[in-house]
Amino acid sequence: MNVEQARFNMIEQQIRPWGVMDAHLLDLLQRVKREDFCPPAYRNLAFADLQIPLSYGEMMLEPRVQARLVQDVQPHGQDKVLQIGAGSGYMTALLAHCAHHVLAFEIHPELADLARQNLRHAGIERVDLKTGDGFALAAQAGTFDAIVLCGSVSHVPHSLLEQLNVGGRLIAVVGDEPMMRATVVTRESDTVFQTTQPWDVVIPRLEGVSDTPAFTF
Repeated sequence: MNVEQARFNMIEQQIRPWGVMDAHLLDLLQRVKREDFCPPAYRNLAFADLQIPLSYGEMMLEPRVQARLVQDVQPHGQDKVLQIGAGSGYMTALLAHCAHHVLAFEIHPELADLARQNLRHAGIERVDLKTGDGFALAAQAGTFDAIVLCGSVSHVPHSLLEQLNVGGRLIAVVGDEPMMRATVVTRESDTVFQTTQPWDVVIPRLEGVSDTPAFTF
């Protein structure tokens, strides 16, 4: 396989058509080697439009979905980012290149160790990757400019919205199969939140969050 041609095709045939037009992110997708974050048995599928199995039943999401999640949460400059569900570390790497610092949580210890190893090999800095339930532990970490949930939820926990700085953005895939929607919540003031749902996708559930609704948009 011509790896660089496959990477180019991934970007031009999958990611751009899905509305990813941010020039900096498109450049990152060329430079951050997605195949290095895939399990060895699936490296030949690194650029395919499909979810790649990780351990514990988790999945590395499709390239277009990962790219669109990163673009739509708009990490930049001096942003402090919270990521729940680090997986193999690929989205963590993209976020770290865009923002000042990323605090990432992965609930499975062996997968968290793999993500740390992948990030270290890729030379990614400005990341603090912790093992544990991000929904439970993030409350101790203060506030953030961007929050990314890397799996679906039935609702956005109100506690996470309260951890957004004014002007901060949260992105999550919300709903139940067969209908889930990417949901972007922007905190416009202490009491005002603006919500958009720009696209549909179905992805696996995040572990650790209750399915009891806690916030209504």
